[in-house]
Amino acid sequence: MPRTKGALTLSSKFVEGRSRIDRFRTSGAMKALFPRAEDLQAILINTSGGLTGGDQIDIVASARAGSSLTLTTQAAERAYRAQDGRARMTTDLQIETDAQINWLPQEMILFEGSALDRGLTVDLAEGAGFLMVEPIIFGRTAMGETLTEVSFKDRVRVNRSGHALYWDGLDLNGDTMKHLARRAIAGGARAMVSLVYVAPDAEAHLDAIRRYLPDTGGASLLAPDLLTLRMVAADNFELRRALIPILERLTKDQLPTSWRL
Repeated sequence: MPRTKGALTLSSKFVEGRSRIDRFRTSGAMKALFPRAEDLQAILINTSGGLTGGDQIDIVASARAGSSLTLTTQAAERAYRAQDGRARMTTDLQIETDAQINWLPQEMILFEGSALDRGLTVDLAEGAGFLMVEPIIFGRTAMGETLTEVSFKDRVRVNRSGHALYWDGLDLNGDTMKHLARRAIAGGARAMVSLVYVAPDAEAHLDAIRRYLPDTGGASLLAPDLLTLRMVAADNFELRRALIPILERLTKDQLPTSWRL
């Protein structure tokens, strides 16, 4: 059967006081739009409409010294039932000294029968900044969806100057509703988000971010310049209601427009 393949390569550079496109190439199902904004933004689009078994999406992006780059998506990504094989999505980010990448994809929605391997690898130079948010929705509650057979493997690796800074992993297999119902996992929540913020002012944001969070979320300072957040919520609406003010703060009110639609 035909399978979807898509790839995107993008880099930014700092020229005449602004961040501009350095290199840009797409192939297959991956496209990108560049809205007019104060900083360089790219809205990534998977024209296939979702991911299923055998699909492969590869994203490579870099920010050269002094530049900033924000990457987001046009809408939520969807992992559909896999009849055969697994879908794979890999993202590799490189951030040079005094550069910044904001990795802000909208939600990944897991559907019944989906099988997905997802990986994010980030290499930071000394003095580089990074913001990541990755929300996950376990079936659409408004549609009455329940997940009894899902296979989802997720890996996040953030390195600085060749050394591990933040590594995280999630393996979810089988009856998802049963797993999420456990108090030690999600207490019945159907939405989850992970956030990582690497910047010299990380500690200054900690108390304010904690005030935004509901009882089902927590934020920690793992190092003076490394803030992490994990939150679960009943559904996507509740997740966004708490998350968007946090993103507005950390992006200095430059949250991509696609997040507000």
